[in-house]
Amino acid sequence: MTSSTTSPAVPARTVPTREDRRARLGVALLFFTNGALIANLLPRYPAIKDGLELSNADFGLAVAAMPVGALVAGLGAGWLIRRLRSSRVAVVGTVVTGVAVLLAGIAPVGGLLAAGFLLAGALDAIVDVSQNSHGLRVQYRYRRSILNSFHAVWSIGAVLGGLMGGAAAGLGIPIVWHLGASALIFAVVALVAYPLLLAGPEPAEGAAGGPSKGPSETADAAVLPGDDVTAGAGAAAAPVATDAPDGGAQEARAGSATGAGSVDDATRASSARDGHRVSPGFVAKWGVLLALVVIASSGAVVEDAGSTWAALYLGSLGAGVTVAALGFVSLQGAQFVGRLLGDGMVDRFGQKAVARAGGVFVAVGMGIALAFPSVIGTILGFAAAGFGVATLIPAAMHAADNLPGFRAGTGLTLVSWLLRLGFLASPPVVGFVADSAGLRYGLLLVPVVGVAVVLLAGVLEGRRARGAAPRGS
Repeated sequence: MTSSTTSPAVPARTVPTREDRRARLGVALLFFTNGALIANLLPRYPAIKDGLELSNADFGLAVAAMPVGALVAGLGAGWLIRRLRSSRVAVVGTVVTGVAVLLAGIAPVGGLLAAGFLLAGALDAIVDVSQNSHGLRVQYRYRRSILNSFHAVWSIGAVLGGLMGGAAAGLGIPIVWHLGASALIFAVVALVAYPLLLAGPEPAEGAAGGPSKGPSETADAAVLPGDDVTAGAGAAAAPVATDAPDGGAQEARAGSATGAGSVDDATRASSARDGHRVSPGFVAKWGVLLALVVIASSGAVVEDAGSTWAALYLGSLGAGVTVAALGFVSLQGAQFVGRLLGDGMVDRFGQKAVARAGGVFVAVGMGIALAFPSVIGTILGFAAAGFGVATLIPAAMHAADNLPGFRAGTGLTLVSWLLRLGFLASPPVVGFVADSAGLRYGLLLVPVVGVAVVLLAGVLEGRRARGAAPRGS
């Protein structure tokens, strides 16, 4: 497909069809299972750590194998999606992820625990990309932002998974039976979701001359949303819902890149009218991208603190295994609320203000909890941190997707991939500090990243296009 000065066709309909609503439900079920599967394992961390006689540092390194697997496998997800379809990759990946989580939970030695985490992380990354790809495909048909709602459903699944794991630990249910049942239950949910998803090949296949689509798919033929997250050069640009200053969410970009990735004349003119630089300097564009990576990684650090260390820290404060699970549950529950409110808050106050306020929630909430340690205060601190980071990762991705000076999809791909460095670095850093000075001091990383978000949130200002033309197709 060659570059043109016209925008790709968009669906004329404004009311979602029955097929659209079924697909939205199917994607929501996939997000739900993805949130619940690994969350079931988290409350068992203290027992796994003690049973394998691992130090905090050793356990942190084992957990870090999960983001390593994600980093290795994440860039290959686009290849799988283009050949097997996002729907099939997401469903099959979900079923196998449950098996990987079970293998990690029953590992008899630390090395096999790390191997299980590596496999689970790789599969989780592939599922994450494919379900987001299909979700963006559904969002494009809705012609409005619905992606945050999928992430809110993910939080519901994570809360349920955490409660299931905490209850199983409290009741003394053997981990093999607990995680085996979890894998079976959520495999069934994923298989139920499959027939609800959109049929036919990924849209870019049709746009590139691949298999033709039926009438319901022709409007989507210009884009392959999932390729933003996975592919890089030659990837299609997602229909990202951006939040304009006047409160109107709009799909700022729905074009596809062809490998040249050039910005057409219409886009240049529109960008000039909106006051955006089309070709910022090398230092400027990479500096902004780095800031966006730090913002997204800050969200990852906070999520990891809740998943990896909350139960262990609450246990050190005297909480029982069931109560200790509430640290992670409170973080995910508050994050769910933040995601439900996120689109409205951004529409009203702007992404910069919302991100800065979120950084304050993280820094102050966890700062107070660590300064005055108690079980209830720590649970509330994790809740404040979860609420604070609710919109950070989507905000960084949206800003990167509209960052001038990069090929279509490249900024989003880089941020999506590099944010996993937060998940990679956080467990061993906290673990090493915990072994040296105590877990309370290791968790100071959480308020530190909250301060970083406050300082860097300015890069989000002006990243939401207002009437900007999409990149040429």
